[in-house]
Amino acid sequence: MMKLLLHTCCAPCSVYCIDILREEKIEPTVYWFNPNIHPYMEYKARRDCLREYTNKIGIQAIFEENYGLRDFCKNVVNDLKNRCQEYCYPVRLEQTAKYAKENGYDSFSTTLLVSPYQNHEMLIKVAEEMAKKYDVKFLYRDFRVGFRQGQAKARELGLYMQKYCGCVFSEEDRYLRHNKK
Repeated sequence: MMKLLLHTCCAPCSVYCIDILREEKIEPTVYWFNPNIHPYMEYKARRDCLREYTNKIGIQAIFEENYGLRDFCKNVVNDLKNRCQEYCYPVRLEQTAKYAKENGYDSFSTTLLVSPYQNHEMLIKVAEEMAKKYDVKFLYRDFRVGFRQGQAKARELGLYMQKYCGCVFSEEDRYLRHNKK
C-alpha cells in the first residue's frame, strides 16, 4: 500500500484531493508546511481549520510550524512577480519531499494541484525536481477537475474559506483586481 505525504495548503483545497485519493484506496498523511502564508492571523486561521478538518475526517496530519515571514520577505523581495515559482513552490515542495524521504513515505503530492489559479506546469516541474533530489516518488494527479466540487463541499462543511492564495502580495493582487472592477 502506498504511503503518501500530501502537502496541504489549506482545508478547502484538501477536500477534493483527500476524497479522490481515498476513492483510489490511498490514505494520505496531510502535511502542513506553509511559510509563505501571511499575515499571522491568516496563517493561524488556515492551520487551525485544517487541524479541525483532519480530526473530523479521521486522517493523520503533521503540522510543521514555520511562520517564516522574514525568510519569505528576504527571498521574494527582488522578484515579486516570480515569487511562486522561485520561492513558494520550491520551499514547500522541497520540505515535503525531504520529510517524506526521512520518514519512510514512498511518495508525496500537493493540494496546490487542485487550484486553477496556480501554475500547474511549474508545480509539476518543481515537484519532479524535488522527487529526484530526495529519491522519493512524486504522485501526480490533476486535481483541478474537482476544484469547484471541493470548494462547494468545503462551504457546506463551514470551513474557513480564504480570499487569496497566501502571501501578502497575493492578497494585494486580489485587492487591486477587486478595485479595478
